Amino acid sequence: MGVPTSVDLLLSSGYLAFARHIGFLNAVDALSSLHVDALVGTSSGALIGALWASGIRGDELATLISRRPPLSYLSLRVAGGLFSLDPMIEFLSDHLPARFEELSTPLAVGVVNDEKQYQLLSSGSLPEAVAASCAVPYLFKPIVMNQITYRDGGVSDRVGWGAWRAWRPQRTPAQALVHWVDRTHGRDLSLPSEATVIRSPRSRAHLWSLGPFWEQVEESEALARATLLTTHG
Repeated sequence: MGVPTSVDLLLSSGYLAFARHIGFLNAVDALSSLHVDALVGTSSGALIGALWASGIRGDELATLISRRPPLSYLSLRVAGGLFSLDPMIEFLSDHLPARFEELSTPLAVGVVNDEKQYQLLSSGSLPEAVAASCAVPYLFKPIVMNQITYRDGGVSDRVGWGAWRAWRPQRTPAQALVHWVDRTHGRDLSLPSEATVIRSPRSRAHLWSLGPFWEQVEESEALARATLLTTHG
């Protein structure tokens, strides 16, 4: 069986790991033999994945994310979490389609629901769903959609493998390309050996600073290119 040229991307959670995911996606974009059919993202993977799926890519995406510190997308002191994500939803509303259904690349984002179960959201309000996937418990106020409370899916499953298999049952494990940022918080689950997994170091970002952002983009892009040229080049 040949190497799949049609893949689904799975972007893991990772605390403010925006630069890591951008570098990985740059490497994917640079490989003309790959076609991305769908994308699953959790937490920071959901935010970057949504912007990428909407057509914002490369330096444009990196510049958009790096021009402000993460703290500027938050409001202080609210019940149910130290920060509100309302400014993030406003930012996402300015740069994303209103609904999942308007994306040309199918996207699903990982959240934890009221029953503390990981699930994928793939329809309805896109900015709110992405913010919900980023809502780290106790740090950020959860997002309520359709009377259901959602939080960061990474606390239950950082990659969302099982949920992806249920969402895309026609796909084989070999058609998954996973970007796994080293753990800062959340739960890691094992993946089948058939999946291609590219790992990046943990982010060195903080709420007040994204740290050496462009260096991390370049590092993760180089790591991804090296693996992709071997597995899909």
